[in-house]
Amino acid sequence: MARATPRTQTAATVAAATGSGGHTLVMRLTFIRHGEPAWTVDGRSIDDPVLTERGQRQADLLAEHLTDLACDEVLVSPLVRARQTAAPLLAALGHEPQEAPWLEEIRAPAWGGAPEEQVTRTFAEGRARPVEEQWDGIPGGESFRDFHERVTAGLTATLQERGGRPVGPGTPLWEIDAPGHHVVMVAHAGTNAVAIGHLLGIDPVPWEWERFVTRHSSVSELAPYETAGSCAFSLLRLNDVEHLPDDLRTR
Repeated sequence: MARATPRTQTAATVAAATGSGGHTLVMRLTFIRHGEPAWTVDGRSIDDPVLTERGQRQADLLAEHLTDLACDEVLVSPLVRARQTAAPLLAALGHEPQEAPWLEEIRAPAWGGAPEEQVTRTFAEGRARPVEEQWDGIPGGESFRDFHERVTAGLTATLQERGGRPVGPGTPLWEIDAPGHHVVMVAHAGTNAVAIGHLLGIDPVPWEWERFVTRHSSVSELAPYETAGSCAFSLLRLNDVEHLPDDLRTR
């Protein structure tokens, strides 16, 4: 696929971008989940899997769907499945990837080729634990507490570098000085769910990916609107997979 000329926001684009009630969208954040990964090979678990053939097709259709998307930059998780999902999109948009380690999914234990049944059992046991214990995560992996802190801190720093500042602790209000700036992030179900919940001012739970369910190669989008002398984020779409046929809508 030939690399396109980057399509960035222009004054005309910003003027035309409005939310409900005619509010100008002063910033746009698009969260994309990676395509379907090959979590197991011959019954053995893979720690950083590549996309399946179906996952690659999902990524290609995503790129076709978003070819005309005007954005300023594309941040990508360093994990293989996210980078492979982003590749055709980056080519279509004419952008170079910006690797963002904070976008990594919650870090699981190093399975080292453990049998698929063992991994499935470990996750099931984790979901059955009391809520206060679920915050500790799966033994040997990243705790949800640390995961939430990593993602929200990374998100806040990313927005601050682009003209967005939280008004203060305990409030979902922001000061935004980046008219029309559009950031696309290619990441994971857990990462995107934590980021979305944080931006909406929703108290976290250690199962965010089950609260905001997103399918492979889905698109979610938020934008702030002006209120109370500042800005609050509005969820414009969640888990959009209209670009995928039914047989490619996987979770």
